[in-house]
Amino acid sequence: MLLNLHIKNIVLIDDIDISFDDNLNIMTGETGAGKSIIIGSVGICMGGKFSKELLRDEEKDGLVELTFSIDNPHIKGLLEDLEIYPDENDELIISRKINNSGRTINRINDNTVTASKLKEAAAILIDLHAQHEQQTLLKPNKHMEILDRFGGTEIADAKKSVEAAYQKYKEALKEIEENSMDEAEKNKQMDFLKYQIDEISAAKPVVGEDDELELMYRKSVNLKEILGTADEIYKITGYEEGASFANSIGRAILQMKRLVELDGDLAPASEILTDIDSMLNDFNRELSDYMQNMEYNAENFAEVEERLNLINSLKAKYGKTIPDILSSLEAFKEKHEKLLAYEQYMEKLYSELEKIKKDLEEKCRTLTDIRKNTAKRLCGMIKEALQELNFSSVEFNMSFHPLDKFTANGADEAHFMISTNIGEAARPLYEVASGGELSRVMLAIKSCIAYEDDTPTLVFDEIDVGISGKTAQSVAKKLSIIGKKHQVICITHLPQIASMADSHYIIEKSVEKNKTTTNIRKLDRQEEIYEIARLLGGDEVTKTALANAEEMKDLADKTKIY
Repeated sequence: MLLNLHIKNIVLIDDIDISFDDNLNIMTGETGAGKSIIIGSVGICMGGKFSKELLRDEEKDGLVELTFSIDNPHIKGLLEDLEIYPDENDELIISRKINNSGRTINRINDNTVTASKLKEAAAILIDLHAQHEQQTLLKPNKHMEILDRFGGTEIADAKKSVEAAYQKYKEALKEIEENSMDEAEKNKQMDFLKYQIDEISAAKPVVGEDDELELMYRKSVNLKEILGTADEIYKITGYEEGASFANSIGRAILQMKRLVELDGDLAPASEILTDIDSMLNDFNRELSDYMQNMEYNAENFAEVEERLNLINSLKAKYGKTIPDILSSLEAFKEKHEKLLAYEQYMEKLYSELEKIKKDLEEKCRTLTDIRKNTAKRLCGMIKEALQELNFSSVEFNMSFHPLDKFTANGADEAHFMISTNIGEAARPLYEVASGGELSRVMLAIKSCIAYEDDTPTLVFDEIDVGISGKTAQSVAKKLSIIGKKHQVICITHLPQIASMADSHYIIEKSVEKNKTTTNIRKLDRQEEIYEIARLLGGDEVTKTALANAEEMKDLADKTKIY
């Protein structure tokens, strides 16, 4: 259940904490007091739109925070599937913070989460019926969504099977479409494929040869510079120039021999100098051999250049690397083989399509059967709920119609049908229901779905729109009944519903120092009676209104059975 709602720096709210109780929590207040801000804040914390324009003070962050107590093992399991875990006290906090730059931070307990994950978690814990949501019942496509939610995992699993089969069906259709052609087109493709195969096959590209060719080409292009530089080095280090390294070291060796004759301790140093001379001789010999072997061969250069151009041409057409080119060759050969046996290939595709289609049809039939069985159970429950809501002669069912095509959602459509009078044929709900009727139908649907999926908390914003009198009393009783199994939080303008509250909160607006602020507080019994009297009589609360309110509250207490 929802333990606490904390709102900070949002619209008319500075900082408020609302602690809720079990069963039926009612909120009332004057028009414009800020009731929509309270419910809107719940919607924000469920992943709704959160913009910086909602900030009361632009210099401060805005915060909405919901604290839940979770003791239902089924709900815990659903959260664990999302890798979300309550704390050691079985509590879980969902919060959203926004700053004046519009940056939003979403948290579950101490962990930052994505908006989508926050939405998934919040949807498990709370069901929010916002203003005018009953208008969605005027959209037939929404009826199937309601049914599927009520059907839970059974329908969800069947839908996944249909979605997977439908994807395979689309892919099979696409393959047939892409490969369908007449004889002329087939021959044209075969000719072009043969040209591609022949071009690559004739070139016989070898993996790695492009790197080798590039190296040979660069050597040939830079041969003049290479030989010139090598010759310059040879002159510096060789014996041809008087001031070369080799001649200088030769002279140094002669002088060193004299020094060794004078002082034998210099013998090791003399050996090092001799080694340097030997290494320099080796270096010059290697360099000389290299220059003699690096003769320019125009014919070889032309061959390398021609081969390299051919490889690059293949790369431009068939892939960035030689392995890519060879892969393209295999693909061309495979496609060419298919076209050689085109008729057999297409027959195989159509045969596979037929198998896939039959599988899809079977899965769609299974989904339809599950939906129809689920619809009977749902509509039966909705009918009972509507009877409790003062629809004494109601009939409620669901009409299914096959589609002329497959979809990822099955092969049928469905919408609710209703009759509210004896002898009157059922007609589509979206055609006949009035505003007050839609409110009661939506309440009935919400109560049935909540019963099925164990949603801990239900929030209703003006579920009482368009109703009054005896019907209002029926709605109040129904809300109280729902409150036996679920925590219910409801904003209302009707005294009949307010009198049924287990906990009653008033939303008030005050002005201090030219600043308007919305606050909320829980009422004691006498304050409840006064508020019910206000709802009965308007701004002027008379003794008669107070007496009626007290009587209404006493009767409500006797009606409730827990």
